[in-house]
Amino acid sequence: MRILALDSSGLVASVAIVEEDNLLAEYTTNLKKTHSETLLPMIDALFSFTGTDLSEIDAIAVSCGPGSFTGLRIGSATAKGLGMARNIPLIPVPSLEGMAYHFTESSRLICPMMDARRKQVYSGIYCFEEGRFSVVSRETAGPVSELADKINALGREVIFLGDGVPAYRETLESLVRVPHSYAPLHLNRQRAAAVGARAFDLYREGRVETASAHAPVYIRKSSAERELEARGGQLTADNIRRAH
Repeated sequence: MRILALDSSGLVASVAIVEEDNLLAEYTTNLKKTHSETLLPMIDALFSFTGTDLSEIDAIAVSCGPGSFTGLRIGSATAKGLGMARNIPLIPVPSLEGMAYHFTESSRLICPMMDARRKQVYSGIYCFEEGRFSVVSRETAGPVSELADKINALGREVIFLGDGVPAYRETLESLVRVPHSYAPLHLNRQRAAAVGARAFDLYREGRVETASAHAPVYIRKSSAERELEARGGQLTADNIRRAH
């Protein structure tokens, strides 16, 4: 089985072609360019370098959220377009689960953090037990203090990763009381290869959907939507599109 994996949930843009026990190719950038500029050219380059055609792809794994509203929409639209063009199924991979999958051999808790702005982070807590991926605390949006309370209550060593770390590292150092460390540079951001690896687990669990049915998972409303509701506006389809 061959999977095309995409992650544009944060500042990183990453695409990969993975097989069950093989990473065929991966293209990852962390540049200040919009994913609408980079994602499709990266996929084209990956196909060109590997001599792969879309018809050879059995499924498309896409990081489905939480994360940047714009990045998630671009990744979703790209996956849907490619999937509908060839009737290829999609495997939605929670963004934080994909990041946690960097540490499959770790005995520590794994805590990806994405900067959600407004002094909040998207975070989740995960671990591997006897080689099996386990969700300790599902993804949520909230202040770092709440995350630190959860970590301290669990009482286990933890490794942090994600773009929320540099934004809130001083806060973590002041609040986290259990042994903790930070992921090295090659494992501290999103990578499509990890999304693809997690996708094989989800595929075996039957967590597959049609391209037409796929939608990102935002977890919380955008600031524009919250402002619209505060003004008493109606959340019509047109308003939601403008809010995003």
